[in-house]
Amino acid sequence: MERKEIESAVEAVLFASGEPVELKRLCESLDLARPAVERALHDLRDHYAYERRGIRLVCMEDAWQLCSAPEYADVIRQTFEIRKPAKLSQPALEALTIIAYYQPTTRASVDQIRGVDSAYTISLLLSRNLIEECGRLQAPGRPRLYRTTKQFLRSFHLNSLEDLPPLPELGGPAKEDGGSLN
Repeated sequence: MERKEIESAVEAVLFASGEPVELKRLCESLDLARPAVERALHDLRDHYAYERRGIRLVCMEDAWQLCSAPEYADVIRQTFEIRKPAKLSQPALEALTIIAYYQPTTRASVDQIRGVDSAYTISLLLSRNLIEECGRLQAPGRPRLYRTTKQFLRSFHLNSLEDLPPLPELGGPAKEDGGSLN
């Protein structure tokens, strides 16, 4: 296959899917080596961004998806009469942050870190598909384990969990380089 033909085939598959497609799956379906498909994906992503097109090609972990450009979100909502998604509350953001950094984790761990019951917050995050159940802890009561989803990565414009900023160090003594208020 020629380079443009590979790009067109990748573009067609991603458009038809509407969901993230694993790189491995693209390689298998196109019967091409990983470097050729990766090159096509990166070229397409760069093309959409450079041309300031209405679509973007995004990578989340090892999966790729076509999506609309964020600057057209209001126009899309208005066209399809989509309600603007409700913003996450502070408790929801706290619980989501804990799950993102400590995944897989249990609700009890989230409760312990936050100092309050997180049952409602966890159910809200599950209903918004920002987290998912990923198994059970091998402990008495076998509590559910939670992790973030690809929707979480999309919503926060992350390629992978490695893109999360580092956690600040908490609870240590003030640093001598101006860390204290005195």
